[in-house]
Amino acid sequence: MDFKKEKRGLDWPVFIFSGGFLVIFILLSFINNEMVDKAISSLFDHSANLFGAYWQVLLLLNFLIGLGLAASKYGKVKLGRLDKPKYSYFRWVAMILVTLLASGGVFWAASEPMYHYMTTPPYYGGGEFNNINGAFAQAFMHWGFTAWAILGTLSTIVLMYVHYSKGLPLRPRGLLYPILGEKIYKNSVIGTLADVFSIIATVAGTLGPLGFLGLQIAYGLNHLYGVPNTVTVSVIVVLALTAIAAISAATGVDRGILTLSRYNVGFTIFLGFVILIVGPTLFIIDAFVGGTGVHLQNFFGMSLFRGDNGWLNWWTIFFWGWFIGYAPMLIVFLSRISRGRTIRELIIAVSIVAPLVNNFWFSIVGGTGVFFEKESPGSISNALNEGGMPAAVMAITEQLPMGIWFGIGFLIVSIVFVATTVDTMSYTVAATLTGRDNPKRWLRVFWAGIFGLTSVMILTIGEDSVSSIQNSIVITAVPVSLLLLPPLWYAPKIAKLMAFEQKLIWQRELQKKMDKKN
Repeated sequence: MDFKKEKRGLDWPVFIFSGGFLVIFILLSFINNEMVDKAISSLFDHSANLFGAYWQVLLLLNFLIGLGLAASKYGKVKLGRLDKPKYSYFRWVAMILVTLLASGGVFWAASEPMYHYMTTPPYYGGGEFNNINGAFAQAFMHWGFTAWAILGTLSTIVLMYVHYSKGLPLRPRGLLYPILGEKIYKNSVIGTLADVFSIIATVAGTLGPLGFLGLQIAYGLNHLYGVPNTVTVSVIVVLALTAIAAISAATGVDRGILTLSRYNVGFTIFLGFVILIVGPTLFIIDAFVGGTGVHLQNFFGMSLFRGDNGWLNWWTIFFWGWFIGYAPMLIVFLSRISRGRTIRELIIAVSIVAPLVNNFWFSIVGGTGVFFEKESPGSISNALNEGGMPAAVMAITEQLPMGIWFGIGFLIVSIVFVATTVDTMSYTVAATLTGRDNPKRWLRVFWAGIFGLTSVMILTIGEDSVSSIQNSIVITAVPVSLLLLPPLWYAPKIAKLMAFEQKLIWQRELQKKMDKKN
């Protein structure tokens, strides 16, 4: 089967089932919001309790096998049947960082270290305000090496081989190709379900940050300029974000997404550097170094911690479900932008470089908050307890010189982070529905609009429904997590096969023989 010769139209079964589920969910929310909330809460608890341990092992093995592959002789294998990467290293990593950070870019960076500082994680003994390094280590674990690795290392290797080497459509179902072969694409019920669940999980994970950000920016505008903190303002913010995302999606990966990513990373670096200089510089550096040391020292223990199920489900398992749910679509996106990169470059960029940059940003934003809380108890924690994450961000900026400008800077960064995530997810959903790595413009814009309009509908229901959608990604992550299991075994096999095709193994063996003769 040659995907260039195959007629590529809209995959109507996937479109109807995924879109139909979304419409039914929204209608039920309007009809009986309380029933939907209770159902999602119950399913969330069952999913976390039944699959939590499996997810912890899955993420850990995915990271370790990826590192082993990068360090092996197969690390030099080039992906995507392209000799030279299309994007520079900075632009490539910029797109990875901005897309995968999403809502964690500001609000979780400000709040999670503070939460763990206020109430010490159970792995570090519990209690209050007694373990700064443990607080940062816990945040680093949730947004660190294993979390990033599951979003696009072993699975990306498999999907790039299936699409670029075997000529099959760029869809999440391709992760099952090593098991089921080409029949996974031929009117396959399993293949359709794989794509449908991947889209639903992506929708759930994207609508949450988008709707939540609308509420957060409304709070920030109220705090900075006295703009009424109403649902109407939140709706206007979401519509503006949707317009930005739609324009970016219309211009494609090479212009819109790349441009937003590059400028946002540049502005984020500038903002972080200024805070590092005018803020508590030494404390920030100590938080990063000390938190990283404790994280590495307790890496396996934290990754496989199974005590205090209530805390675990609320924090680690929730994050793992969120990232697993996002993974198939981000794998499609990474496959599109990583052509010409080696396996070693891919794994190091996603599993090592991106997490370290992420954790240093968390140290800058969260470390500033913890420092001021330590110096003046209640200055950040009271705002966090009373107003949630957006209040924590504003409370931190108030402690800095020129606080209003830092507040504006954080809002801008947040807007572009989420806008980039929405346009990227619009691209990947369109790619999944068509099987092309350059889907039609109207379909990309259509899905950007769907994300925005659905978020607006949810905002009119209330903030509880945004939380319900965020929790729903953990439920949809259950079937998606099964897609990510085969690459643990098949990615190394595919890497070996590509090494033979690219004559890397043959050249190495020949060199060894020549060395022995000499």
